[in-house]
Amino acid sequence: MEKHQQERYVQLENVNMSFVTKKGIFNALNNINLDIKEGEFVSIIGHSGCGKSTVLNLIAGLLEPTSGHLFCAGREIYKPGPERAVVFQNHSLLPWLTCFENVYLAVERVFESETKAQLAARTHAALELVGLTHATDKRPNEISGGMKQRVGIARALAMEPKVLLLDEPFGALDALTRATLQDELMKIMAKSGCTAVMVTHDVDEAVLLSDRIVMMTNGPSAEIGEILEVNLAKPRNRLALAEDKTYNHLRSEVLRFLYERHAKKAA
Repeated sequence: MEKHQQERYVQLENVNMSFVTKKGIFNALNNINLDIKEGEFVSIIGHSGCGKSTVLNLIAGLLEPTSGHLFCAGREIYKPGPERAVVFQNHSLLPWLTCFENVYLAVERVFESETKAQLAARTHAALELVGLTHATDKRPNEISGGMKQRVGIARALAMEPKVLLLDEPFGALDALTRATLQDELMKIMAKSGCTAVMVTHDVDEAVLLSDRIVMMTNGPSAEIGEILEVNLAKPRNRLALAEDKTYNHLRSEVLRFLYERHAKKAA
């Protein structure tokens, strides 16, 4: 039974998603079926408009599918819950609160029965996990974009989620900061052991971080085109992987899929 649950920790079964627009019904997703294992890191990649963020929002419980069902740990998803935490591309920090207070606010909502000392300890531990103990009392306008994203990740992890949902968390950052935070995220995920689902446009990011890459066809009515197993040992070193034949093969497979979809759309 435990093995079966591990194999199917997050489930999407025959999920369809349509939106009512001024021009009529827009079919965003068509018959999405996906099983995600406990502790697995899955990336969703595809061209703009293929429904990547829609899939993430459905798992988060921010959207309700037009038809089909979603499950987390055997329970159907029908609304947001603390077991599923979201990190957005925009850090979404409250500017009048310090880094500590932004994280504490989330912790306080999830662990209502704990004392203030226990809540503070959880907050400090989360900030330490992302390397921000020195920025505890700083406000968002006093720290860099990369540090703001770390606070967003700390806030999500402080809730002790079973599933971490990342919507292009490093997309707005410069290349060097993005690479640094990718390396930090790998370490954090190894420590926390939680399941992760990430939306990204970055092929290298997807291969570096993922256990599997879900490649979406073009929208409307986007489907899962291919799922690529990333059979690279962990922990991963980006410099070593640059010369790794398996890494480069996986990277080329994702690029091939995206290029073919782009060519098909252009035709």
